[in-house]
Amino acid sequence: MKLYDVSVLISDELPVWPGDPGISVKRTSSLDRGDNANVTQINMGVHTGTHIDAPFHFEPDGKTIEQLPIETLVGPCHVVEMLDVKESIGLSELEKLDLEGVVRILFKTRNSQFWERGEKQFQRDFVHISEQGAKFLLEQDVKLVGIDYLSIERFDSLDHATHHLLLRNQVIIIEGLNLSGVAMGEYELIALPLKLKGTDGAPARVVLKKICP
Repeated sequence: MKLYDVSVLISDELPVWPGDPGISVKRTSSLDRGDNANVTQINMGVHTGTHIDAPFHFEPDGKTIEQLPIETLVGPCHVVEMLDVKESIGLSELEKLDLEGVVRILFKTRNSQFWERGEKQFQRDFVHISEQGAKFLLEQDVKLVGIDYLSIERFDSLDHATHHLLLRNQVIIIEGLNLSGVAMGEYELIALPLKLKGTDGAPARVVLKKICP
């Protein structure tokens, strides 16, 4: 058995979506200053780093993060490599895949190189999933979709069609994965968001488990 931590490291150097709250990590009590313990305070948005989108993110009556079924967040997962895709993952890319029986799918793209290089600036030209791609995944009965940058949708989207299609149909979205050290194949996914009450998303620690023969 081998474990892969595919979560990004949260620090005040981590890029965030433009307009989202920034990241602040501050030591409020310190042993070095004579306090009796180290205590750290964090301030950030719920869509920071590796995180999970709940339907409420875009759907007014959608489920909030603590209402997501944990059974969907843990289980067999298919990692797909699409390193040659320049812009969007659409119908032509997805039709080549055998998705029979696939419930959870993670897309490894050139985006993972941003994390591997330690890019501190937000990258607007990330690979995303098109509206047609989202429709196709719905038709395959996929229940969880993950991608390796801070949104599953293109940066300048105005209608947020990809998010609406997936979240309206109860498909869980994981964003901000770092899949640079993971090969394509079958894994066990463990994706546990913070159990926050009534929120539209939450940071998550996401781990893939490879069962070696």
